[in-house]
Amino acid sequence: MELIDLKKLVKFSPDKISREMLSDRPEMRIALMCLNEGQKLEPHKAPLRLLMYCVQGKGTFIIGEERVVADEKTCLLCDPMVSHGFEADKGEKLVVMAVVTPAE
Repeated sequence: MELIDLKKLVKFSPDKISREMLSDRPEMRIALMCLNEGQKLEPHKAPLRLLMYCVQGKGTFIIGEERVVADEKTCLLCDPMVSHGFEADKGEKLVVMAVVTPAE
């Protein structure tokens, strides 16, 4: 069993997205990304299943051609090879936990 206290891991960087790898195993990778207002993770594709969980704040999530505004305690699911990203564009910081698993 492993306990991950996200409250203790939230850290912001003034010039780039702060990224913390919480777990890095072949069957599941978990990353915590902290964005200051105005920062953005550019849309990109990966051959993995993705869950994006908004831990803190509010921002715009891009999945395929859709743009969705989401706030705390919201999950967004993304299929493999679908473009995805997010941005802290709603006047506040944004913290996102990303969980990726193999597509098979």
